[in-house]
Amino acid sequence: MLNITKVQFTLQLPTFSRFSDRLLQPLWDYFLFNHYSLISSPFFPVMICFCSYFFSSLPFAVLDLLGDNVPSIHRYKIQQERRPTIRMMAKSFGRAVYNHLIFVLPAVLIQTCFMPSVVLPTSAPTVVEVLIDGLAVLLLFDTQYFMWHFVHHKHPQLYRWVHAIHHEYMAPFSWSTQQISIPELITVGFWSNLDPILLKCHPFTIWCVTILSIWMSVEDHIGYDLPWGLNHLVPFGLLGGAPAHDMHHQKPNSNYAPFFSHWDRIFGTAILFTICPREWQQTII
Repeated sequence: MLNITKVQFTLQLPTFSRFSDRLLQPLWDYFLFNHYSLISSPFFPVMICFCSYFFSSLPFAVLDLLGDNVPSIHRYKIQQERRPTIRMMAKSFGRAVYNHLIFVLPAVLIQTCFMPSVVLPTSAPTVVEVLIDGLAVLLLFDTQYFMWHFVHHKHPQLYRWVHAIHHEYMAPFSWSTQQISIPELITVGFWSNLDPILLKCHPFTIWCVTILSIWMSVEDHIGYDLPWGLNHLVPFGLLGGAPAHDMHHQKPNSNYAPFFSHWDRIFGTAILFTICPREWQQTII
């Protein structure tokens, strides 16, 4: 239960001098006063994850179903000869729902029996802290998953029993983002929960980086090289984006990193297809 006395006392403290503190503090206070029971629930991170996945994937699923009826978007489809069916979409989405119902929710429920209740800080993070800590989490996870991904593609048994389910389709689509096995889900969930703890991130930062990382994961799988995609907005080719991960599904021994491109460049595993109006051009980075 929310300790109103404690929160009211905290809110009477002098205003912070830094602008970035003042910028986020009213928003954080709003969450504390109006939604404390929700945001302190151990199920809240699960809700953020699944809702981010669902609402990020849904628009692109609609675009896939419309196909060339929306030529302004369909022209950016990477593998235009391959189009996901409703059956394929239902199977991938069903796997995500199954994983949450069978593993994620029971795991959180068990955790509540052994872990103490969440106590949220009364001070908001600065904007700088959100940006720096969020980037650090993404870079750390990117490194961890690159190594895990590389090993699972090089070891036939690991690939077969753990990662192969994600490569059922050569042309990825938004719902296939979370078509993964329980062992892979455990691994990804372990890092996703541990990394912010190691880096001592504020809960607000964790929520922001969770939403962003899931959006980036979905964007990697949408199968469209959109000109406003993050891989085009972020300069110097720092992000692989949909073209890089789409190529990974076509050539599984390439583009292992989930977000950034530096590890694949360093180890010589980066292969990128860039789409042109009438032809494909292959670029080996």
